[in-house]
Amino acid sequence: MTAGPIAPESAGTPAAAQTERQKLRKHFGRFDILFFLLCTIVGVDTIGTVAASGAEAFTWLIVLAAVFFVPSALLTAELGAAFPDEGGPYIWTSRAFGRLAGAVNNFLYWITNPVWLGGTLSVSAVTAYTTFFNDGKELSTPAFYAFTLVFVWVGVLAAILSFDIGKWIPTIGAWSRFLLLGLFTVTVVIYGVRHGLHGFGLGDFAPSYAGFVALVPVLMFNYVGFELPNTAGDEMTDAQKDVPFAIFRSAGLAIALYALPILGILLVLPVKAITGLGGFIDAIRQVFTVYGGHVAADGTASLSGAGSLLGDLAAIMFILTVLSSGVTWVMGSDRALAVSGYDGAAPRFLGVISSRFGTPVRVNVLSGLVSTLVLILAHELTHGSAAKLFGAVLGLAVSTTLVSYLGIFPALAVLRRKAPDVHRPYRAPFPLAISVVLTALVLFATVQLIAPGAGDHWFGSAYAPDGWTHGERWRYLLTEAVPLAGFMLLGVLFWALGRPTRTAAAKSL
Repeated sequence: MTAGPIAPESAGTPAAAQTERQKLRKHFGRFDILFFLLCTIVGVDTIGTVAASGAEAFTWLIVLAAVFFVPSALLTAELGAAFPDEGGPYIWTSRAFGRLAGAVNNFLYWITNPVWLGGTLSVSAVTAYTTFFNDGKELSTPAFYAFTLVFVWVGVLAAILSFDIGKWIPTIGAWSRFLLLGLFTVTVVIYGVRHGLHGFGLGDFAPSYAGFVALVPVLMFNYVGFELPNTAGDEMTDAQKDVPFAIFRSAGLAIALYALPILGILLVLPVKAITGLGGFIDAIRQVFTVYGGHVAADGTASLSGAGSLLGDLAAIMFILTVLSSGVTWVMGSDRALAVSGYDGAAPRFLGVISSRFGTPVRVNVLSGLVSTLVLILAHELTHGSAAKLFGAVLGLAVSTTLVSYLGIFPALAVLRRKAPDVHRPYRAPFPLAISVVLTALVLFATVQLIAPGAGDHWFGSAYAPDGWTHGERWRYLLTEAVPLAGFMLLGVLFWALGRPTRTAAAKSL
């Protein structure tokens, strides 16, 4: 038995929804969902940021896997199988809390991804290219824009294409992850045997509150995304069986694919040499000297022969990996925004599925335009500094993403109460406890992103982000809070612009 949508508020299900859903095509099978999830959850762009916190990062990685990652998998397995309609998290949030909450939440869920694609991911790809193919020299401004704009619009094109074609990007991306992270892990072992490793004692793994504040937002950013395949719920061949299957298998793989490279970076590089942008890339370059090359006295690694060849191959896989991360999130979040468009929680113009491709082309193009705007603005405002651009956009992407889960995570407990008769092929244990714990963790992480150290020593030396001083705490607060507030207001505007669709649905009752 397949659960139908629960009509929110009094407006019912708009006729527009029925019209647009008929254009969707079922191309999304069990292993497609698994590969899609691996690309969604396992992102290599933040591995360096986590490793830069030292051995303590590994401790918090494991702790968050137990108290956040696994419970979120249980939550999503139930919601994804019980409410498998197109739109996924938008459907769950709006059916639990109404269309206004769904509109605001869904706008935050969507806007993160073009921002992330045009900022963090494109800069990570450029860094990999310059490190391995340009002798570490920065690209000229025209070359930078040429590379990044091709990166962004290739991703957008993959999202536009029919899903039976576009889904191969996540499949290739998943295998790129296996090859890249597997080769890196094996090479770390060889490097350690030949050159020794940076040692750290058990005390270095000891968790601290300051480390928790610094790490929990980015780790949770890494660990979210189980719900993304459900944005294409009506395109799945058997959502009620395949969603739990893919979620539980991807969870174990994702933890291993994060833990091994982070541990490898910590073993190879001294913590003071690890940067958020280049940490993983620098570690690849250094360990690959075992195949050909050397490390200078100042720590600079140079590759030659087989080392250079394998380094170039690793750079290509790295670029494919970050591209596939962006593509999967754009594919999913664009679908969610299109659903809110034909459900009356966003402009009807955006809620259109292409008859030719079976994808939300208008939203896809909008995402590409937003990505391009973010890329240009961030590059110009940071005066071309890749590290500053990376850090600024990553912080905004993390905060916006986490806030959107304040609507998704409570939906499990609320829908258990509001829709008790809906068939649930899988039922998560302790639904109220899961919703409360996950929501509390997201709320804490969001507060710490906006006001680091709040509750202890707000913006003290142990909490202030690199490059910021205690005297700049109010300026930092505004740089984080104002964009979030602006995005929320835009979500309210989208809801207001969806009124004609809601009104038409109410009149048809």
